[in-house]
Amino acid sequence: MPITLIDHPYAQHILTRLRDAKTDSLEFRKGLVRLGRIMGYEIAKAFPKRVVEVRTPLGVARGVVLEGLDDVVIVEILRAAMPLVEGLLKAFPNAKIGVIAARRREERGQIGVDIYYVKLPEVEGKVVIMADPMLATGSTLSAAIAEVLKRGKPHRLLTVSVIATPVGIERVLGTYPSAEVFTVAIDEELDDRGFIVPGLGDAGDRAFGG
Repeated sequence: MPITLIDHPYAQHILTRLRDAKTDSLEFRKGLVRLGRIMGYEIAKAFPKRVVEVRTPLGVARGVVLEGLDDVVIVEILRAAMPLVEGLLKAFPNAKIGVIAARRREERGQIGVDIYYVKLPEVEGKVVIMADPMLATGSTLSAAIAEVLKRGKPHRLLTVSVIATPVGIERVLGTYPSAEVFTVAIDEELDDRGFIVPGLGDAGDRAFGG
């Protein structure tokens, strides 16, 4: 399925803390890190598995090895995604990291996106995970995906967000139907500035001050 809603009770517990306006920046960042780790483990479920035998100190045991863990590229959309990526790296410690910096542009009531910095490792044939805590209108994520695809065709293309909206999901999957969306919650509304309601506010400002 192109959309995975992570409804694990612990993930929902963390999300509730993140939504709370009383949660300070330190706890907010820690929460994003924890969600990144949980989402990384959820993504890893779909990796190919190989059954192996290993020798323990007392005998031989059968187990599984996940294949492809060294072919992961995590693309961090600055600046809000930094703690989320820290958590993803707990699940994929050998992942290569790419960075895309984008800014919202509002003109005549329209919301656009300017990409002003891109630094990516090799993406051809890789599992590429695009990290952005808020999938609101989908404009930023779609623009960032376009930058990735200019540089190669990933084996899998996944997006990771804390909260998404139907509008954002539709824009991403409508433009890139092979993408997969992972999120912890789907909120229905956007306000006139393109922010998710009830959402959790501006994730970058709440994580780092703004």
